[in-house]
Parts: sequence; C-alpha cells; structure tokens
Amino acid sequence: MIAFHDVSKTYHIRKFEKRVFTNLNFAIHPGESIGICGANGAGKSTLMRLIAGVEQPTSGRITRGLSTSWPIGYANCFQSSLTGADNARFIARIYGEDEEQILDFVQDFAQLGPYLYQPVHTYSAGMNARLAFGISLAISFQCYLVDEVTSAGDERFRVRCEEALLHRRDNATLIMISHDPGTLRQFCRRGAVVYGGNLVFFDTIDEASEVHHRLQMRAA
Repeated sequence: MIAFHDVSKTYHIRKFEKRVFTNLNFAIHPGESIGICGANGAGKSTLMRLIAGVEQPTSGRITRGLSTSWPIGYANCFQSSLTGADNARFIARIYGEDEEQILDFVQDFAQLGPYLYQPVHTYSAGMNARLAFGISLAISFQCYLVDEVTSAGDERFRVRCEEALLHRRDNATLIMISHDPGTLRQFCRRGAVVYGGNLVFFDTIDEASEVHHRLQMRAA
C-alpha cells in the first residue's frame, strides 16, 4: 500500500510561493488501477513524483509498501550525456538486475535502433518516452506510474504499449495521468481529480471525467 498522511507540497520560487497540495490523506492498495484527471498546472505530475519518491513533501509523510517505478512519460529522467544503453545499464545496477538482460529487453521493446547507443540529449521527446517505457517495463515493479506515454511512437509501438500496460494493470498497481478519458477508461478502473490542492477519488473514470469537465467549464 502507498499512503499519504497530511501531505502538503509548496514550491518557493524567488519571491513567489505556490502551494500545490494541502493535507492530502489517501491510500492506494495493491492491484488498483487509478486514472487521474486535472487541468494543466493542477499538480498531476507533482503528485506522481511524490508517489514515486522523486520529490519529498513539504510537510506530512508518505509510506510506501510497494516498489514503484519512476513516472514514465515525456519528462526526461535520464543522464542526457550518456547513451540510452548506458542509462539502461546504470538503472539495472541500481535495481540489482542483470545489465544485459535489461538492455536486450529495452532494445527489443523501445525499437530505437542505433539511437540506443547515442547520447540521450539527441533524442526527441517521443524517443525519450520510449526509452523510459522500455526500461521501466524491463524491471518488475509492484506499482507503475504512467504520464501520457501511450501516444509515443508509431501504431505498432502504441499497440505494444497498450498490451504491456494491460498486463501490468492485471498483475500490479497502475496509476495513470491522461487528458484523454478514453485512455483512462481503457486502462483504469477508478478515477481521481486533482483540483484546488486536493485529490478526490471516484468509483469510475466516467464520474471523474464528468467532474473534471464541469470544473473546466466553470473555470472557462
């Protein structure tokens, strides 16, 4: 289980202070699949980084009883001066995995061809996402965090992503961010909405999408 206990998150940027979350209390249980809606800037990606442990809360605490992937998406999570292959080997060492097995999986899944052996700073956003997706799937996590990554690549790659995510959803915990209700409906059973510094859960994606749409219309 992953649990937030009175978690708040505030960013201090020069003289500007932005409070993203205030006293979040919730739990994510093993086997759940949760789709998260929210406007741009509402805090969805910040929430994912908090769940992953990439960022720490300003106050409160987070307990993690599940091994969790980093947020898989278009944000760069690699050392850009290293090649994709070197990043894969480095991450394999961090998690105590066999380097060559991880590299073989990434090479087959990400389909980057010779770019796998080029520095990551030469990659497009989509290539970055494919590398992140491949490395994350190569490691057996109990909870996968996904941020709008299923649109990366061509149709064949998208189908492979969908099949892999459905398998992880059925065998692990899945938390996904997407602006597309259809994508969330395909992969997730429950929904949640980030709004006004809070996270509200719903029984279905359709309920969460409807609330998110109403909030967007009200703000327009």
